[in-house]
Amino acid sequence: MKKPIIGIMMRSDELDDNRSIQYVYDGVRRAIIRSGGEPLLLCPPKDIDYFKTRWNDFSEINDSDFDSISYWLNMCDGLFLPGGIKYSKYDLFVLDLALKKNMPVLGVCLGMQIMSNYKKDFKIEKINSNIVHCDLDKKYCHKVTIEKNSLLYKIVGKSEINVNSYHKMQAFENKLFDVVAKSEDGVIESLEMREKRFVLGVQWHPEKMIDYDENARKIMNYFLDEALIYKKNNDKAKLIKI
Repeated sequence: MKKPIIGIMMRSDELDDNRSIQYVYDGVRRAIIRSGGEPLLLCPPKDIDYFKTRWNDFSEINDSDFDSISYWLNMCDGLFLPGGIKYSKYDLFVLDLALKKNMPVLGVCLGMQIMSNYKKDFKIEKINSNIVHCDLDKKYCHKVTIEKNSLLYKIVGKSEINVNSYHKMQAFENKLFDVVAKSEDGVIESLEMREKRFVLGVQWHPEKMIDYDENARKIMNYFLDEALIYKKNNDKAKLIKI
């Protein structure tokens, strides 16, 4: 059977000369490949500067945008929401469409924060804590405590794990998601939709840890296994326009 195709949302940023870019970290691409998938980069469809455009200035998704997004997402068997510094209404629309298709979704760092803002007013704030939540040089930054009745616990088989951490902002509760893990200072570290087979957000970066951390490998492998199941069961359904 062919490998599952994982759609990776591209992120917006700006170069030193003020040119805007759309990018994906190469570590994300390689982690998908290493875990048994084929990456497919999902570019935003509008002819606008996604980095410089302010949230309230984004136009709504039109029919042409919908057709473009649906076409590319229909090729995917899973959706990966990576970290970054900015997201747009496009990200929320793609997440909504993936959820309607019951597609496996894994969000990391900013990707989990996107989940926390799904179908609610935008809310995100800086972390005020003595625990380090942003250290690019450390393999492990802090501990995370996991709820035992969660999918995340089922995946890693532990109620406490050590994680890396690259974020200065924090997610908030969303009634559509269950909070299933927190750090010692109470910062939300994982969200999931229990009525879905696999919709999981984690505040850390398992894709950056798979070379040295068993728990990270378990998360990535479980995600790809779910994408393979989706591929097997939904090859025909993926052609249906929602």
